[in-house]
Amino acid sequence: MKDNIILYGVFYLVSVFLASVSQIVLKKSAGIKYKRKIDEYINKNVILAYLIFFSCTLFTVIALKKIPLSLAPILESTGYIYIAILSAIFIKEKITKKRLLGISLIIIGVLISVL
Repeated sequence: MKDNIILYGVFYLVSVFLASVSQIVLKKSAGIKYKRKIDEYINKNVILAYLIFFSCTLFTVIALKKIPLSLAPILESTGYIYIAILSAIFIKEKITKKRLLGISLIIIGVLISVL
């Protein structure tokens, strides 16, 4: 049974990671100037990002069937870590000392809660 929880916990983490990826795709898409106003909302990047979001919703529902509900917010907090790292890589945002401290606290909190 514990193996199931670990497997579905990893599944949930993948869902959170993919949601973070879709947020980065939306952010990059928002920085593009489009000729028509409608193209800001209907373009391949935005559609892809929302398809990923929809998939993440399904993954989360599947994972929540097996993992304890009390574990979900703990695993969800890893999204802040993913966003910080992905933003640094793809949007060239700097990881400041404060942000690094925050990421460290999240990691410590997740480890304490899960272990």
